[in-house]
Amino acid sequence: MAKQNMLRIRQIRSPIGRPKNQHEVLRSLGLRRIRHEVMRVDTPAVRGMVAKIPHLAEIVEES
Repeated sequence: MAKQNMLRIRQIRSPIGRPKNQHEVLRSLGLRRIRHEVMRVDTPAVRGMVAKIPHLAEIVEES
């Protein structure tokens, strides 16, 4: 079984005052608060979600 590449994603700003769909993208990624980090499988869908909110979240590490 091949090892899956993972992304460490960190929330860097609050979604307060942002459109509701941006807030929903953060929730879909599993991010709850500023400086919260989650590990997600590196897929085009996950990268697309992060690309929609580059001002709110960042990719910290790729492994």
